[in-house]
Amino acid sequence: MYLKGLDEIDKAIIKLLTQNARMSYVDIGEAVGLSRVAVKSRISSLEEKGIIEEYTTIINPQKIGSAVSSYYEIEVEPVSFQKVVDILNANDTVTQIYHVSGKNKLHVHAISEDSEAMESFLKEVIHKLPGVLSLSCNIILSRIKDIKGLRL
Repeated sequence: MYLKGLDEIDKAIIKLLTQNARMSYVDIGEAVGLSRVAVKSRISSLEEKGIIEEYTTIINPQKIGSAVSSYYEIEVEPVSFQKVVDILNANDTVTQIYHVSGKNKLHVHAISEDSEAMESFLKEVIHKLPGVLSLSCNIILSRIKDIKGLRL
């Protein structure tokens, strides 16, 4: 579907790794009919091509104390766009920044330790961004579906 240019074995390997990135080469090999060495070679090739970017642990902030997740839709004057991106990119509260369609719009995700820290982030960072034309802030109440990256 999305992975034109990859053969069925590579697609199967990627699907297995998206379900369990800690799966061993031996177990993957058994599932796709290849040796451990051949699986390792294919995965290394997928990594080198940038198809597989990383292996990571995903933490659910809502399961940790009083963490607050939020997202922002920010419309910025073209002249200030890069400066705003740089400010947000340097801030540890910001977890994701997307440039989305529309007039110089940014979609920004942030996670704070609690509501007081989120309010401080709003006052000290978001409200001080240069060239903001419009801003909306939404607090995430619950995670219903959250898929990272591409799924087959």
